[in-house]
Amino acid sequence: MRGFTLAARLALAATLAGASAWAFAQSGPESLLPGDYDRPAPRASRPAVPRPSAAPARAPAATLARLAAGPTPAPSSSPRITAAPVVPGFSTAGPSPTPSAAPSAIPGHALSAELAALFPNGIRSMADIDRLPPDKLDELLGLKPRYDIPPGARRALLRVGVIGSGEGGLPPFALAKQDADLVRATLAGNSGQLVSRWGHILLRRALASRLDAPEAMDPADFAALRAALLLRMGEGDAARTLVQDVDPEAYSPALVDAALDSYVATADLTGMCPVQAQWPALRKDGEWQVLKAVCATFSGNGAAGFAQLDHLTYRGAMPRIDMLLAQKYAGAAGKARRAVTIEWKGVDDLTPWRYALTIGTGLTPPGELLQQTGGRFDAVSALAPMLPLGVRADASDRAGGIGVLSAAAMVDLYSQVYADEAVSGDAAARADLLRDCYVAETPQARLAAMRKLWDGAGTPMARWSRVVLTAYAAARMPVGSVSGDDAADLIAAMLSAGLDANALRWRNAVDAGSRGWALLALAQANGAADNGPLSSFHDSDKSDRQRKTAFLLAGLAGLGRVTPAASSDLAEKLGISLDGQTRWTRAIDGAAAVGNPALVALLAGLGMQGSGWDRMTPRHLYHIVAALNRVGLGAEARMIAAEAVARG
Repeated sequence: MRGFTLAARLALAATLAGASAWAFAQSGPESLLPGDYDRPAPRASRPAVPRPSAAPARAPAATLARLAAGPTPAPSSSPRITAAPVVPGFSTAGPSPTPSAAPSAIPGHALSAELAALFPNGIRSMADIDRLPPDKLDELLGLKPRYDIPPGARRALLRVGVIGSGEGGLPPFALAKQDADLVRATLAGNSGQLVSRWGHILLRRALASRLDAPEAMDPADFAALRAALLLRMGEGDAARTLVQDVDPEAYSPALVDAALDSYVATADLTGMCPVQAQWPALRKDGEWQVLKAVCATFSGNGAAGFAQLDHLTYRGAMPRIDMLLAQKYAGAAGKARRAVTIEWKGVDDLTPWRYALTIGTGLTPPGELLQQTGGRFDAVSALAPMLPLGVRADASDRAGGIGVLSAAAMVDLYSQVYADEAVSGDAAARADLLRDCYVAETPQARLAAMRKLWDGAGTPMARWSRVVLTAYAAARMPVGSVSGDDAADLIAAMLSAGLDANALRWRNAVDAGSRGWALLALAQANGAADNGPLSSFHDSDKSDRQRKTAFLLAGLAGLGRVTPAASSDLAEKLGISLDGQTRWTRAIDGAAAVGNPALVALLAGLGMQGSGWDRMTPRHLYHIVAALNRVGLGAEARMIAAEAVARG
């Protein structure tokens, strides 16, 4: 279609429309009998009932062709031959008069008022039409493939999200009346890296909830901001599901960008094809042009798609490794096949685009390139079903720690590793240890297997991920079978997965003022902390700058379980202040005062940014816990406070 001239496009459009009309005109079989043999005697006819005809949504191709050819003369009682207009450069001499193009169909001539009304402002001649981009002209002629959605199936840009309020989502109207600039700054200003696993889970829940946009914000841009933050958090699947809740025709440029990043993050480039078809000329970069070619192969036009890829490769639209991967992906997605050899020699970095195309074609990126990313793709790898189980298990050492994977999902993953005899190495060894955590003969043997898993981690994040992995095994341990630090570690493991009811069974098995006591004092739904055990915990705290005691005090104060006098006294001993005010503390306290859980969750996520708990201050923790507890998110507040003491 791209190589067709304007006249050819108009003729093709008219031909298609005419062929369609002929097909529907013959509504039944025709009689082969001559004359009136099969015609019954005429009967009195009834007056025809007029039926309204619906106006077409856009001008059909036949209408455009007719208008370009000029006005149709009105029928007359006697035939009349009119001379064809004389046009410079065209000869009308011949044995018989033949119709020629009307002036309105010749480039440079002005359009009739009827034809000009069908085109956008600024299109006033056939020359202007001929200068239109092929994609735009095809759309105007009705020749462009579209992903039309029937009016009854189109979705309003209201309550866009994944989780409804009846499914655990936050109230849909919570942000509708809020200041759009504040919401935008809260979303755009979050790097996506949070110190707290439970904070990550809470923020994901808020972003994925079915929410109305602030009244002064474009709903599509609101969805784009949420999806972009989910991507920065490593939540590619949640981001893709969120953008899929908006019809492609309702996208904004920002949402198109967020959608492309979401589909790339999940190695699902062909999922972007409906959006790309709706907005073909929105972007001019190499990724967009390559995506257009890949979508062409996926739609069945493999020859044209590969021709476009070859042309883009020749132009250098993207680096050679990216173009080779795109060709391999196009061959895997479409019906056409092409042998493509991927050579990684000379490639010194692994971009999201390269990673998506690599795993999307069933390949595994080179190990040295993966190591250089610093775990950047671990959240994607842990959930990618096309990757080997061993690779996914290795990636879960970070994905589970940050909150992308739940404890149950990690156990399921290692169960597959254990059942697959083809998996070997460290992943298989960890699967064997996890089994021992459940079925070893004695509680001491089970705890030994857990400790071997925990201590075998290479980083603090990986260690916490393995603590989460063993949460359900810890919950199966008999109460009182171990004591001291062993009991505290089991309690921390249970609370990492939200198993607070199981952890509270150990209430009478831990000593007052111990680490286990501190975790349970924060995890319980109600109750006050005595000053004596709190002072004992402070005296025995060996953490850096007694950070655990400071976090314990902030958590208890935020939950309202310590008297103001005791809080002030201990804060003075620690050299900290929980009452200082900043712009952020005023914002989250104000959101809590009006009972807005969605805004509190977003602001809490903003205040929990950082690479580790050493980046969290007791003042921030106090305001986060207090605000969450005040708006009905007490369970999340308690788990965040307990995690702070366990990891601080």
